[in-house]
Amino acid sequence: MAQGIPDEVMMNDTLIKELADVAKDAALLQGVLMRIQETPNSSELVTYAPFTLFPTPVPKAVFLQALAVQTHYNTLVDKISQDTDFLEEALSSTIAVDDFTARLFKLHQQILKEGRSQSIVLGLNRSDYMLDQRDDGSSSLKQIEINTFAASFGGLSSRTPDVHRHVLKVAGRLEESQNILDNNPAAGLARAVAKAWELYGSERAVVMFLVEESQRNIFDQRYIESELWKRNIPTKRKRFDDVCKTGSLDQDKRLFVDGQEVAVVYFRNGYMPQNYISEQTWDARLLMERSLAVKCPDISTHLAGTKKVQQVLTRPGVLEKFFPDQPQVVEQIRATFAGLYTLDMGPEGDKTVTMALEEPDRYVLKPQREGGGNNIYGSEICQVLQGVKGSTERMAYILMDKIHPAPVQNYLLRRDAPLQLNNCLSELGVFGTYVRQGKDMVMNECVGHLLRTKSSEHSDGGVAAGVAVLDNPLLI
Repeated sequence: MAQGIPDEVMMNDTLIKELADVAKDAALLQGVLMRIQETPNSSELVTYAPFTLFPTPVPKAVFLQALAVQTHYNTLVDKISQDTDFLEEALSSTIAVDDFTARLFKLHQQILKEGRSQSIVLGLNRSDYMLDQRDDGSSSLKQIEINTFAASFGGLSSRTPDVHRHVLKVAGRLEESQNILDNNPAAGLARAVAKAWELYGSERAVVMFLVEESQRNIFDQRYIESELWKRNIPTKRKRFDDVCKTGSLDQDKRLFVDGQEVAVVYFRNGYMPQNYISEQTWDARLLMERSLAVKCPDISTHLAGTKKVQQVLTRPGVLEKFFPDQPQVVEQIRATFAGLYTLDMGPEGDKTVTMALEEPDRYVLKPQREGGGNNIYGSEICQVLQGVKGSTERMAYILMDKIHPAPVQNYLLRRDAPLQLNNCLSELGVFGTYVRQGKDMVMNECVGHLLRTKSSEHSDGGVAAGVAVLDNPLLI
């Protein structure tokens, strides 16, 4: 298989179209679906999620490296969330200029002042990487970011292996079809949620998925819900508005929404400024944070996943602070770091501005935002930095080395899009879960992976943003 596409398949347009139809049918049969709200007034349309026609080759060594380091990243995120002094110092410049991060930090401070109501901590994370191609042709694993809030596609990526296995069988590639890895992040994510629910200790209490008003990625979440129901754990889907109208705390700070006790709040909404449409929405977030319910993530873990924290972690001696007697763990984590640079006021930040303006194509400018489509590239970096280089506004960003993966050819299957061969770039995500009760880590696991692929013409954006598509690694 050359560049991910069987040679004989590449030469036959008719077979390609037949395989694409087979793939779509397989995707629908496997339940690889999204529900898309096209306009506010339209009816909902159910269709398959976008995906590649063929799996993408990924070097086995770097894939295993990403899996091996995930439990250490889980531990790191949890340690950061507990270190109030570190969070305050790391985010001090950002909260001075970024209103959204400042509002989250204010909420964090309020909870610290009142005292945390719940000692159970639940983390569902996803660490994302790209493979930087070295001069000798080998690949180096470099982290893009770690998602501590609403890390998505654990559900859909649990179903994509069977789709690619079927396509490869139809294409006459039986050996490759047998090499597609089993992958079930949905079960692993649900296992951690179930542990938190069990530790909460009330069979009547529900797991509440806090979701968006208009939900495009509903089936991804439904797989996790289904796994919870298999364990006889009740789930409910609620919106911020439901919590605003019916949410309350009793004298023991137990959270009730619509009259039902909530054991776990699983946030799939609330990571972008536009999610907080009113002061009442912020009040609802505070109500949930104050409550006895287990939060995924709690406000401290939410802040631990910010871009600024990611940049501060690359400074000498910082990882050693969190792993003082574990030099091998420090080495494993640091090996995945790309170059990250501060834009704080002062000589170090001035140097970063100069570097970016002189060679903008070497870097990515990142604001403190999640959800895809926020990063800034190329000449736009110059436009932004020229406008803010002399002001504190630049502190709302960090600068990161641009990673250069080797392009691979593949076909991207999207609804109503032409079928054509593309030069593609892939991003590997690894799902990690942990549950801590007090000082005891009762669960810390790597539970699966996600491969997303996009045309090389696009610099930024994920599946939900409409740029990347779902994929599977074919280890080489």
